[in-house]
Amino acid sequence: MTATDSRVVVVGGGMAGHRLAQQLALHGGREVLLLAEEEHRPYNRVLLAEVLAGRYAPEIAELAALPAAVERRRARVVRIDREQRRVLCDDGAEIGYGDLVLATGSNPVLPPLRGLFDDSLAGRDRHELPAGVFAFRTMADCADIDARLPGTRQAVVVGGGLLGVSAARALAARGIPVVLAHQGEHLLERHLDPEAAELLRTHLTELGVEVHTECRVRSVLTTDTADRAVTGVELADGFRLDADLLVIAVGVRPRTGLAQAAGLEVRRGVLVDDELRTDDPHIHALGDCAEHDGTVYGLAGPAFEQADVLAQVLTGRPAAYRGSRLLTRLTLAATPARGPLDIAAFGVTSPSPEDRVVRLADAGRGSYRKVIVRRDETGDRLVGGVLLGDLDTIGQVAHTWEGDEALSAHPLHLLTTRSTTPGGASR
Repeated sequence: MTATDSRVVVVGGGMAGHRLAQQLALHGGREVLLLAEEEHRPYNRVLLAEVLAGRYAPEIAELAALPAAVERRRARVVRIDREQRRVLCDDGAEIGYGDLVLATGSNPVLPPLRGLFDDSLAGRDRHELPAGVFAFRTMADCADIDARLPGTRQAVVVGGGLLGVSAARALAARGIPVVLAHQGEHLLERHLDPEAAELLRTHLTELGVEVHTECRVRSVLTTDTADRAVTGVELADGFRLDADLLVIAVGVRPRTGLAQAAGLEVRRGVLVDDELRTDDPHIHALGDCAEHDGTVYGLAGPAFEQADVLAQVLTGRPAAYRGSRLLTRLTLAATPARGPLDIAAFGVTSPSPEDRVVRLADAGRGSYRKVIVRRDETGDRLVGGVLLGDLDTIGQVAHTWEGDEALSAHPLHLLTTRSTTPGGASR
């Protein structure tokens, strides 16, 4: 047995890799080396919008320090040598491993907008974004956007999913006029139905965000100078929006290039089994880059669950990952007309024809509650729902949904029973 046979090398210092390193140190028995590409200390990506809004200093979002037993090194892995069981880094270092874990995360999607890249340039410069154009994914993105805010007259955010809504409300909190352009029919399409999305739209408008749905941006407009600074965007109908700050937040894509180059099986993400193992028995993957049972989760909750399972697997304890049940939470600041808007979406949010839907709505108070119930051979089960406004019922609803047991009472009871657990459950 060589010195490296007991070493676990984790590629990626984000939330998934950090959690795994913590758990491996807790279980003991393995040498752990974490290779992190970002220069920032590990941080909670969920809090990026709060940092951008100025509510939290970047240090508040930092994760707890790793145990002394874990070695953390800043390095970018450029190749995996599966035959020799080693990784090669951009600084020339060659690091052997007993087991390798890919926690490479995801990259922001940059849509094919005209003018986004300068086609007249060759090589690496061609892929540089114009001045004033940013993705919204990392702490470095937050710092770069923050540095651009002085003198910004109007910002445009492209994308009305969780990232786009979070970026728009954060910029509005900084006093920046914001236009949110979303191609879909309504905001948060993966999580909300049209009625709930309209309440969200109203709240964002009261926060100072101008929302346009069914609105496709086709071009980025820039100056003709060498620095190519953004001046606005052009919509598909020819209408132009002025902007000296443009944030693109249309989603993320798993970072699988390292795995693909190594010959590992990849679809949308790196394919893993119930032990988070790839088709190479010495290589595992978890978090945003991993695809388990046809699903790439891209959220912190599943990444933590995967890390906990994998830590047991890598230290010789029986464990299996069977997938995650997702509960998504988002809170928007209070408006002059009403209090904060809390949003929770879980499980199935679009019912099938055979499902039963129970809904309570009060548009005047900005409150909306919907649960979806499905009948099987044992009775009615809660399979999903959407809650906006006062979430004092979320604890009871989440507990019932996560338990996956037959309902013992009318589902309306779930929407009118206050939670006994402060804050309920969230992921």
